[in-house]
Amino acid sequence: MAKGYWVVQVDITDMERFKKYVETNGEAFSKYGARFLVRGGQFSAMEGQCRSRHVVLEFPSYEAALNCWNSPEYQAALKHRLQASEIDLIVLEGYDGPQPAAI
Repeated sequence: MAKGYWVVQVDITDMERFKKYVETNGEAFSKYGARFLVRGGQFSAMEGQCRSRHVVLEFPSYEAALNCWNSPEYQAALKHRLQASEIDLIVLEGYDGPQPAAI
């Protein structure tokens, strides 16, 4: 079964309110098996436009990623983030198929 991912780009507009979001989102992330693969850190924008911060969360499945977003626990945390940031967020299914052969 392919894993699920949240790929997020965010600009924080109110750090104090955003901290409340960070304090409250862990319940949902834990319940749905989320794991941070990227949480801030350095980046190089090679093409296109991007926001100032990036996050990638891995879930055990695509369904778990969607269920987390729709959960009452995450929706409660989301209220804090909506007042504190602008984001682009997609939920996507991972890939379990064949990989390119080494040359």
